[in-house]
Amino acid sequence: MTAKEPFVVLMAEDNEHDILATRRAWKKSNLANDLKVVQDGEDCMDYLFQRGKYAESGAAPRPGIVLLDINMPKMDGLKVLEAIRADESLCHLPVIILTTSKMEEDRLRSYDLGANAYIRKPVGFQNFAEAIRTIQVFWALVELPYQTA
Repeated sequence: MTAKEPFVVLMAEDNEHDILATRRAWKKSNLANDLKVVQDGEDCMDYLFQRGKYAESGAAPRPGIVLLDINMPKMDGLKVLEAIRADESLCHLPVIILTTSKMEEDRLRSYDLGANAYIRKPVGFQNFAEAIRTIQVFWALVELPYQTA
């Protein structure tokens, strides 16, 4: 059995504090996956469709999973999720909703739209870092629907 190649993780998050915490958690856990960050829904769609500033070859490697916040400017995470699931080339891309939203309708809508998981961001860096590490470990074990290389 050969080791799986690390895959790119795309994080769509507009909160600078959460971005910094995620980067710290990534470093602390020595995660091999490359973390790419976009800060709004439109930028996420540009990355996924390799357009605009991501049009140049190699600028937007296909992610193995997407960590998606719900409350983002320009295009919210639920609209991004809906667009991902509607596109034939992206519809199987694993998407984890990682949000502060405690609204039941956000959780239900996320699953209705095809989210693979819905996780509320834990309070405190240690808890947040453990959640990030656990997400990565789980998805490293899962057989992804396609090769990301």
